[in-house]
Amino acid sequence: MKVAVTGASGFIGSAVARELSASGHEVTALTRHPESYTGAGTPVLAEIQDSRTLRLALAGQDAAYYLVHSLATVDFAARDRAGARAFAAAAADAGVSQVIYLGGLGEETDELSPHLRSRREVESILMEGAPTTALRAGIVIGDGSISWEILRQLVERLPVMVTPRWVQTRTQPIALDDALHDLTGVLGQQAAIGETYDVGGPEPLTYRSMMETVSRLMGLRRLIVPVPLLSPRLSSHWLRLITDVDLTTAQSLVDSMTNEVVVHDHRIEKLLGHAPMTFEAAATRALAVRAKRLGLAASRHVAA
Repeated sequence: MKVAVTGASGFIGSAVARELSASGHEVTALTRHPESYTGAGTPVLAEIQDSRTLRLALAGQDAAYYLVHSLATVDFAARDRAGARAFAAAAADAGVSQVIYLGGLGEETDELSPHLRSRREVESILMEGAPTTALRAGIVIGDGSISWEILRQLVERLPVMVTPRWVQTRTQPIALDDALHDLTGVLGQQAAIGETYDVGGPEPLTYRSMMETVSRLMGLRRLIVPVPLLSPRLSSHWLRLITDVDLTTAQSLVDSMTNEVVVHDHRIEKLLGHAPMTFEAAATRALAVRAKRLGLAASRHVAA
Protein backbone atom coordinates (compact mmCIF):
# COMPACT_ATOMS: atom_id res chain seq x y z
CA MET A 1 0.00 0.00 0.00
CA LYS A 2 0.96 3.63 -0.45
CA VAL A 3 0.93 5.09 3.05
CA ALA A 4 1.54 8.68 4.15
CA VAL A 5 2.93 9.32 7.63
CA THR A 6 2.72 12.68 9.36
CA GLY A 7 5.07 13.29 12.27
CA ALA A 8 7.60 10.97 10.62
CA SER A 9 10.46 12.77 12.38
CA GLY A 10 8.94 12.21 15.82
CA PHE A 11 9.25 9.34 18.27
CA ILE A 12 6.12 7.42 17.22
CA GLY A 13 6.01 8.58 13.60
CA SER A 14 9.58 7.59 12.82
CA ALA A 15 9.03 4.14 14.30
CA VAL A 16 5.78 3.69 12.31
CA ALA A 17 7.52 4.75 9.08
CA ARG A 18 10.34 2.22 9.67
CA GLU A 19 7.89 -0.56 10.50
CA LEU A 20 5.75 0.09 7.43
CA SER A 21 8.78 0.27 5.14
CA ALA A 22 10.15 -2.97 6.57
CA SER A 23 6.76 -4.59 5.86
CA GLY A 24 6.94 -3.63 2.19
CA HIS A 25 4.65 -0.61 2.13
CA GLU A 26 5.50 2.45 0.03
CA VAL A 27 5.90 5.16 2.68
CA THR A 28 5.62 8.89 2.08
CA ALA A 29 6.94 10.95 4.98
CA LEU A 30 5.12 14.28 5.28
CA THR A 31 7.56 16.86 6.62
CA ARG A 32 8.18 20.59 6.66
CA HIS A 33 11.84 19.98 5.90
CA PRO A 34 12.17 17.25 3.25
CA GLU A 35 15.72 18.35 2.44
CA SER A 36 16.97 17.32 5.89
CA TYR A 37 14.75 14.27 6.51
CA THR A 38 16.77 11.10 7.10
CA GLY A 39 14.12 8.61 8.22
CA ALA A 40 12.31 5.81 6.41
CA GLY A 41 10.23 6.54 3.33
CA THR A 42 10.26 9.28 0.71
CA PRO A 43 10.05 12.79 2.18
CA VAL A 44 7.44 15.16 0.75
CA LEU A 45 6.84 18.78 1.74
CA ALA A 46 3.67 19.27 3.77
CA GLU A 47 2.50 21.85 6.30
CA ILE A 48 -0.19 20.40 8.54
CA GLN A 49 -2.24 23.61 8.46
CA ASP A 50 -1.69 24.23 4.74
CA SER A 51 -4.45 22.53 2.74
CA ARG A 52 -2.63 22.98 -0.58
CA THR A 53 0.53 21.14 0.46
CA LEU A 54 -1.53 18.48 2.22
CA ARG A 55 -3.62 17.77 -0.88
CA LEU A 56 -0.50 17.46 -3.01
CA ALA A 57 1.21 15.18 -0.47
CA LEU A 58 -1.83 12.93 0.00
CA ALA A 59 -2.65 12.54 -3.70
CA GLY A 60 -2.51 8.87 -4.65
CA GLN A 61 -2.09 7.63 -1.08
CA ASP A 62 -4.10 4.61 0.05
CA ALA A 63 -3.89 5.40 3.77
CA ALA A 64 -2.40 7.99 6.11
CA TYR A 65 -1.22 8.18 9.71
CA TYR A 66 -1.93 11.34 11.68
CA LEU A 67 0.74 11.40 14.40
CA VAL A 68 1.34 15.08 15.10
CA HIS A 69 0.41 17.35 17.97
CA SER A 70 1.64 20.69 19.30
CA LEU A 71 2.44 19.79 22.90
CA ALA A 72 5.37 22.19 23.20
CA THR A 73 3.42 25.30 22.12
CA VAL A 74 1.21 27.47 24.31
CA ASP A 75 -1.61 27.59 21.72
CA PHE A 76 -1.49 23.83 21.07
CA ALA A 77 -5.27 23.32 21.14
CA ALA A 78 -5.97 25.91 18.44
CA ARG A 79 -3.09 24.69 16.29
CA ASP A 80 -4.12 21.05 16.60
CA ARG A 81 -7.75 21.88 15.85
CA ALA A 82 -6.80 23.75 12.66
CA GLY A 83 -4.36 21.02 11.62
CA ALA A 84 -6.90 18.24 12.10
CA ARG A 85 -9.53 20.08 10.06
CA ALA A 86 -7.11 20.76 7.22
CA PHE A 87 -5.83 17.18 7.22
CA ALA A 88 -9.29 15.58 7.33
CA ALA A 89 -10.46 17.72 4.41
CA ALA A 90 -7.33 16.98 2.38
CA ALA A 91 -7.56 13.24 3.09
CA ALA A 92 -11.22 13.17 2.03
CA ASP A 93 -10.47 15.16 -1.15
CA ALA A 94 -7.59 12.82 -2.02
CA GLY A 95 -9.75 9.73 -1.55
CA VAL A 96 -7.59 8.30 1.24
CA SER A 97 -9.32 5.07 2.30
CA GLN A 98 -8.18 5.13 5.95
CA VAL A 99 -6.70 7.65 8.39
CA ILE A 100 -5.10 6.16 11.51
CA TYR A 101 -4.78 8.42 14.54
CA LEU A 102 -3.10 7.92 17.91
CA GLY A 103 -4.78 9.90 20.67
CA GLY A 104 -4.95 9.66 24.45
CA LEU A 105 -6.80 7.52 26.97
CA GLY A 106 -9.08 9.14 29.53
CA GLU A 107 -12.69 8.97 30.65
CA GLU A 108 -15.14 11.43 29.07
CA THR A 109 -16.81 11.77 32.49
CA ASP A 110 -13.50 12.83 34.06
CA GLU A 111 -12.32 16.44 33.99
CA LEU A 112 -9.74 15.86 31.28
CA SER A 113 -6.66 18.06 31.11
CA PRO A 114 -6.44 20.62 28.26
CA HIS A 115 -3.94 18.33 26.51
CA LEU A 116 -6.19 15.27 26.68
CA ARG A 117 -9.26 17.32 25.71
CA SER A 118 -7.37 18.54 22.66
CA ARG A 119 -6.39 14.98 21.68
CA ARG A 120 -10.05 13.95 21.97
CA GLU A 121 -11.14 16.96 19.89
CA VAL A 122 -8.65 16.06 17.14
CA GLU A 123 -10.01 12.52 17.17
CA SER A 124 -13.57 13.79 16.70
CA ILE A 125 -12.58 16.10 13.85
CA LEU A 126 -10.78 13.32 11.98
CA MET A 127 -13.58 10.81 12.58
CA GLU A 128 -16.19 13.25 11.25
CA GLY A 129 -14.16 14.36 8.23
CA ALA A 130 -12.48 11.20 6.91
CA PRO A 131 -12.64 7.38 7.24
CA THR A 132 -10.65 7.09 10.46
CA THR A 133 -9.43 4.46 12.91
CA ALA A 134 -8.55 5.99 16.28
CA LEU A 135 -6.30 4.40 18.88
CA ARG A 136 -6.06 5.81 22.41
CA ALA A 137 -2.93 5.25 24.49
CA GLY A 138 -1.35 6.41 27.73
CA ILE A 139 2.43 6.48 28.15
CA VAL A 140 4.41 4.77 25.39
CA ILE A 141 7.52 3.11 26.85
CA GLY A 142 10.53 3.31 24.58
CA ASP A 143 13.88 5.04 24.26
CA GLY A 144 13.14 8.61 23.15
CA SER A 145 9.58 8.88 24.48
CA ILE A 146 9.15 12.12 26.47
CA SER A 147 7.07 10.47 29.21
CA TRP A 148 9.50 7.56 29.51
CA GLU A 149 12.46 9.93 29.64
CA ILE A 150 10.83 11.82 32.51
CA LEU A 151 10.45 8.60 34.50
CA ARG A 152 13.99 7.44 33.73
CA GLN A 153 15.60 10.80 34.47
CA LEU A 154 13.76 11.23 37.77
CA VAL A 155 14.97 7.82 38.92
CA GLU A 156 18.49 8.43 37.65
CA ARG A 157 18.95 11.91 39.11
CA LEU A 158 17.11 11.90 42.44
CA PRO A 159 18.23 9.57 45.28
CA VAL A 160 15.35 10.98 47.34
CA MET A 161 12.27 12.02 45.39
CA VAL A 162 9.93 14.47 47.09
CA THR A 163 7.19 14.01 44.53
CA PRO A 164 3.82 15.61 43.66
CA ARG A 165 0.64 13.71 44.41
CA TRP A 166 0.22 12.67 40.76
CA VAL A 167 2.70 9.83 41.43
CA GLN A 168 -0.33 7.99 42.85
CA THR A 169 -2.35 8.39 39.63
CA ARG A 170 -2.94 5.22 37.65
CA THR A 171 -2.01 4.93 33.98
CA GLN A 172 -1.69 1.97 31.64
CA PRO A 173 1.64 2.21 29.81
CA ILE A 174 2.26 0.39 26.55
CA ALA A 175 5.57 -0.78 25.08
CA LEU A 176 6.66 0.88 21.84
CA ASP A 177 6.72 -2.51 20.10
CA ASP A 178 3.12 -3.19 21.17
CA ALA A 179 1.98 0.29 20.10
CA LEU A 180 3.58 -0.30 16.69
CA HIS A 181 1.89 -3.69 16.40
CA ASP A 182 -1.50 -2.07 17.04
CA LEU A 183 -0.91 0.97 14.82
CA THR A 184 0.27 -1.08 11.84
CA GLY A 185 -2.09 -3.97 12.55
CA VAL A 186 -5.25 -1.92 11.93
CA LEU A 187 -3.95 -0.71 8.56
CA GLY A 188 -6.24 -1.97 5.81
CA GLN A 189 -8.72 -3.48 8.26
CA GLN A 190 -12.14 -2.49 6.97
CA ALA A 191 -13.75 -3.53 10.25
CA ALA A 192 -11.55 -1.01 12.09
CA ILE A 193 -12.64 2.05 10.08
CA GLY A 194 -14.91 4.28 12.15
CA GLU A 195 -13.82 2.50 15.34
CA THR A 196 -11.97 3.73 18.42
CA TYR A 197 -9.74 1.33 20.38
CA ASP A 198 -8.01 1.58 23.76
CA VAL A 199 -4.41 0.31 23.69
CA GLY A 200 -2.20 -0.39 26.69
CA GLY A 201 -0.18 -2.91 28.63
CA PRO A 202 -1.60 -5.78 30.70
CA GLU A 203 -2.42 -3.73 33.81
CA PRO A 204 -2.81 -0.21 35.23
CA LEU A 205 0.10 1.10 37.32
CA THR A 206 0.76 4.20 39.38
CA TYR A 207 3.64 6.47 38.40
CA ARG A 208 5.18 5.60 41.78
CA SER A 209 5.14 1.86 41.10
CA MET A 210 6.67 2.45 37.67
CA MET A 211 9.49 4.51 39.18
CA GLU A 212 10.11 1.82 41.77
CA THR A 213 10.37 -0.79 39.01
CA VAL A 214 12.72 1.38 36.97
CA SER A 215 14.97 2.02 39.99
CA ARG A 216 15.21 -1.73 40.61
CA LEU A 217 16.06 -2.41 36.96
CA MET A 218 18.75 0.28 37.07
CA GLY A 219 20.21 -1.13 40.28
CA LEU A 220 19.44 2.02 42.26
CA ARG A 221 17.89 2.52 45.69
CA ARG A 222 15.43 5.41 45.67
CA LEU A 223 13.17 6.87 48.36
CA ILE A 224 9.90 8.29 47.04
CA VAL A 225 8.01 10.73 49.29
CA PRO A 226 4.77 12.14 47.81
CA VAL A 227 3.94 15.70 48.91
CA PRO A 228 0.28 16.64 48.29
CA LEU A 229 0.96 20.37 48.64
CA LEU A 230 2.88 20.66 45.34
CA SER A 231 0.50 22.46 42.96
CA PRO A 232 0.47 21.62 39.22
CA ARG A 233 2.35 24.86 38.55
CA LEU A 234 5.07 24.07 41.08
CA SER A 235 5.10 20.46 39.90
CA SER A 236 5.80 21.48 36.30
CA HIS A 237 8.68 23.73 37.43
CA TRP A 238 9.97 20.80 39.49
CA LEU A 239 9.97 18.57 36.40
CA ARG A 240 11.68 21.30 34.37
CA LEU A 241 14.47 21.59 36.95
CA ILE A 242 15.09 17.86 37.32
CA THR A 243 14.55 16.61 33.78
CA ASP A 244 15.38 17.79 30.25
CA VAL A 245 11.75 18.56 29.34
CA ASP A 246 10.91 22.20 28.53
CA LEU A 247 8.50 24.13 30.76
CA THR A 248 5.59 24.32 28.29
CA THR A 249 5.69 20.57 27.70
CA ALA A 250 6.10 19.93 31.42
CA GLN A 251 2.97 21.97 32.20
CA SER A 252 0.90 20.04 29.64
CA LEU A 253 2.17 16.68 30.87
CA VAL A 254 1.63 17.49 34.55
CA ASP A 255 -1.95 18.54 33.84
CA SER A 256 -2.52 15.18 32.12
CA MET A 257 -0.82 13.22 34.91
CA THR A 258 -3.67 14.12 37.23
CA ASN A 259 -6.09 12.13 35.03
CA GLU A 260 -6.41 8.37 35.39
CA VAL A 261 -5.84 6.88 31.94
CA VAL A 262 -6.56 3.16 31.85
CA VAL A 263 -7.82 0.66 29.27
CA HIS A 264 -11.50 -0.30 29.49
CA ASP A 265 -11.89 -1.69 25.97
CA HIS A 266 -9.81 -4.73 24.97
CA ARG A 267 -11.33 -5.31 21.53
CA ILE A 268 -8.10 -4.58 19.68
CA GLU A 269 -6.36 -7.52 21.36
CA LYS A 270 -9.06 -9.81 19.97
CA LEU A 271 -9.00 -8.10 16.57
CA LEU A 272 -5.24 -8.47 16.14
CA GLY A 273 -4.65 -11.57 18.29
CA HIS A 274 -1.85 -9.91 20.20
CA ALA A 275 -1.12 -9.76 23.94
CA PRO A 276 1.00 -6.77 25.10
CA MET A 277 4.13 -7.13 27.22
CA THR A 278 4.41 -6.05 30.85
CA PHE A 279 5.75 -2.68 31.95
CA GLU A 280 8.85 -4.35 33.39
CA ALA A 281 9.59 -6.03 30.06
CA ALA A 282 8.99 -2.76 28.20
CA ALA A 283 11.22 -0.78 30.59
CA THR A 284 13.97 -3.41 30.35
CA ARG A 285 13.90 -3.16 26.57
CA ALA A 286 13.93 0.65 26.60
CA LEU A 287 16.94 0.70 28.93
CA ALA A 288 18.76 -1.83 26.75
CA VAL A 289 18.10 0.22 23.59
CA ARG A 290 19.42 3.34 25.31
CA ALA A 291 22.51 1.48 26.55
CA LYS A 292 23.23 0.25 23.03
CA ARG A 293 22.68 3.70 21.54
CA LEU A 294 25.09 5.30 24.02
CA GLY A 295 27.58 2.43 23.86
CA LEU A 296 27.12 1.57 27.54
CA ALA A 297 27.73 -1.84 29.05
CA ALA A 298 24.55 -3.89 29.14
CA SER A 299 24.45 -3.82 32.95
CA ARG A 300 25.18 -0.10 33.24
CA HIS A 301 22.24 2.13 32.32
CA VAL A 302 23.05 5.11 34.51
CA ALA A 303 25.05 7.93 32.95
CA ALA A 304 28.32 8.70 34.64
